[in-house]
Amino acid sequence: MKDASPATAPETIYLKDYTPFGYDIESVHLTFHLAPEATRVLSKIRFAPKADATDATFFLHGEELKLISAKIDGQEVSPTLVEGGLKCDVPSAPFTWEAEVEINPAGNTALEGLYMSNGMYCTQCEAEGFRKITYYPDRPDVMSTFTVRIEGDASVMLSNGNPMGKGEGWAEWHDPWPKPAYLFALVAGDLVNHPGQFTTKSGKEVELNIWVRPGDEDKCAFGMEALKKSMKWDEDVYGLEYDLELFNIVAVDDFNMGAMENKGLNIFNSSCVLASPETSTDANFERIEAIIAHEYFHNWTGNRITCRDWFQLCLKEGLTVFRDAQFTADMRSEPVKRIEDVIALRARQFPEDNGPLAHPPRPEQFQEINNFYTATVYEKGAEVIGMLKRLVGDDNYYKALKLYFERHDGQACTIEDWLKVFEDATGRDLSQFKLWYSEAGTPRLKVSEDYADGTYTLTFEQSTPPTPGQPQKAPRVIPVAVGLLSPNGDEVRGTEVLELTEARQSFTFEGLAAKPVPSILREFSAPVILERETTNAERAFLLAHDTDPFNRWEAGNALAKEVRVAMVVDGATPDAAYLDALEKLVRDDDQDPAFRALVLSPPSQADIAQTLAERGHTPDPQKIYDAAETFAQTLAQQLETSLPRLYAATTVDGPYRPDAESAGKRALNGRILSLLTRLDGGEQAARQYATADNMTQQYTALSCLMKAEKADAQSQAFFDQWQHDRLVMDKWFALQIACASPENAAATAAALTRHPLFDMKNPNRFRAVFGALAGNHAGFHHASGDGYVLLADNLIALDKLNPQTTARMCAAFQTWKRYDTARQERIREQLLRIAGTDGLSRDTNEMVSRILDA
Repeated sequence: MKDASPATAPETIYLKDYTPFGYDIESVHLTFHLAPEATRVLSKIRFAPKADATDATFFLHGEELKLISAKIDGQEVSPTLVEGGLKCDVPSAPFTWEAEVEINPAGNTALEGLYMSNGMYCTQCEAEGFRKITYYPDRPDVMSTFTVRIEGDASVMLSNGNPMGKGEGWAEWHDPWPKPAYLFALVAGDLVNHPGQFTTKSGKEVELNIWVRPGDEDKCAFGMEALKKSMKWDEDVYGLEYDLELFNIVAVDDFNMGAMENKGLNIFNSSCVLASPETSTDANFERIEAIIAHEYFHNWTGNRITCRDWFQLCLKEGLTVFRDAQFTADMRSEPVKRIEDVIALRARQFPEDNGPLAHPPRPEQFQEINNFYTATVYEKGAEVIGMLKRLVGDDNYYKALKLYFERHDGQACTIEDWLKVFEDATGRDLSQFKLWYSEAGTPRLKVSEDYADGTYTLTFEQSTPPTPGQPQKAPRVIPVAVGLLSPNGDEVRGTEVLELTEARQSFTFEGLAAKPVPSILREFSAPVILERETTNAERAFLLAHDTDPFNRWEAGNALAKEVRVAMVVDGATPDAAYLDALEKLVRDDDQDPAFRALVLSPPSQADIAQTLAERGHTPDPQKIYDAAETFAQTLAQQLETSLPRLYAATTVDGPYRPDAESAGKRALNGRILSLLTRLDGGEQAARQYATADNMTQQYTALSCLMKAEKADAQSQAFFDQWQHDRLVMDKWFALQIACASPENAAATAAALTRHPLFDMKNPNRFRAVFGALAGNHAGFHHASGDGYVLLADNLIALDKLNPQTTARMCAAFQTWKRYDTARQERIREQLLRIAGTDGLSRDTNEMVSRILDA
């Protein structure tokens, strides 16, 4: 039997059409006979018809499968193969379904289902990869226990749950917790483990392992400690204990995502778990710590309680991102973590929310669910959780979460289930708050003020611009954290949360001796765009005096934007008052070095482009780049006498430690070195490169030298030293493009695609090159259009191999409408070329179509 042909016209799936599957699954038994090009999968599944089923159709998903045989209760049957799966006549009473299929892991370049990575068998089943393994109702609301037998010649064979036995050429596993197919996992290969152990609060001993390829054993210690910290933190903060005898992590080189929370067998992109001081930067260490925590926290918020359908994806992802942000804040610096999260939100989610790819955290429809693993689902989903916590208070939040776990353990749930828990726990009506889940777009919050006779009034007007399919938006519940400062800098009113529920709303503060300076949206209490007429003098005042660390940084960031915009639009010189404020801050040794590094880090050039577009200007990427270079050079000259002392004072001595304090000092030291390099031609950077004993210092020095075009020797030396380490080579590829001048960025990227170590099939390497190109704002948007053509060429080529990565990289074009007519035409030409490609995947087709419809 042959599988049906793939779909030619994408089908749109709607939330309103959800219908439960008509059968319960009592148990699943799978046997894998592993072979690179002809793996046989035998399934034995016990089905029971639901008495209340509204649709009794027996349909099993299946893609790219060769069906060998099928049986019901031991009797051969001949199912009908249809697009996307099969149908079959089945008994009206409980029955056992058996099937044998053949699949080709070695030929699976899409990295979904069962595939091979450097000789290792591994799986990725979220969202809909299990249907490429065997015929099954591949949907998150169908849950069952799994027993798995793996047969092959690999030395290590792993699956979900607890080990049941193993011998020469086989291993058996059983997961006692019912799970949907997207959480299934299998890994088999010649691996070695870094072992550990954790004792839960109830005294249960849990065996821990990080499995890696031979040669990577020395890069596991940090990940293991991060896992133990995560397990302890989840017990202490949420009261959640791990529920199996074993927790395995496997590092895989070829992986579309960062990691996957499969029950008891987390599969990680190697870049998200392997770390050593010599090969990983401080940013790598922090990211690894956060991702390990994220995937572990999914054990409850995603696994024990999962989502009913993929429209509810933000239920598990938004909550788990919020939890991992809490964890990082506790492990490191809470203010710095909050600032970094907002920078990322504005860079990734705000453009998505205000462009052709806009969708609510819970979308109403999709063609390809892989395209909705977005910043809106993850990061905005987490912001919604944060607002909810802020509105109900800490005690009520944890009370509601306790009820959530008690009420819904073992269930596949919806946003309605989630909000009902909070309503029952707190007595609040959250029907208006629910708009955050159902409406796209970033609300604008316009603020005006009045002061008379000791009474200060703040008036807020909220509105949300139209987004695709949602032309009109109702007022939302918006928590706005506000504090008031006196003219001398003292805080006269501490932080209080104002609850906006109307399109226009006023709040008064009485008994004030003088007109205060407001500190609005403290801790970025809601994901909105604040619009308020103010002055650079007030921003400088807040930068100097605000007691809220986020708003201090926000004031400096707003000042930086105003200065840059004036330079681009009016040809102004860098503002002297702002330069003085920066100098004062950077020289203040009492301030957190990590905070000073953030204040010294300029707004991205893409951020300036968006700001210009919002103010009615057409952004010119070259002018934005020139302004950035001019400002950095001017700041370096302003700090010239201080830079050597600051560099020495922030240099971290002694053995490398990836802790927050040391990382903060190195971050500030790196910013100082980048300014110093502009004055000394790279002398100090060259010395640092030559003496560096850790990747953070080596990579920082190399980037400074590359930016100064003084790195020929060091770049070659870096390559010679690290050419056999694929993760460090990703850094080398990306850095050359990120540091290239606008006129050379596309040519540099094109040359690197011809490098012997460039492998289009490896998502990390592809993202290293083309993520860096898209991130080089002036280079990607160079007037020649070469960057657009190069990216389109490679997206067309990659789509035939890996549609998921291709579709996600298409987002580089999503802001095309904000640029000038010539650039718009060049981008549109490339989008149409991609759209017209024969055999274009439904993943990429959907993304390109949405971007073109802007």
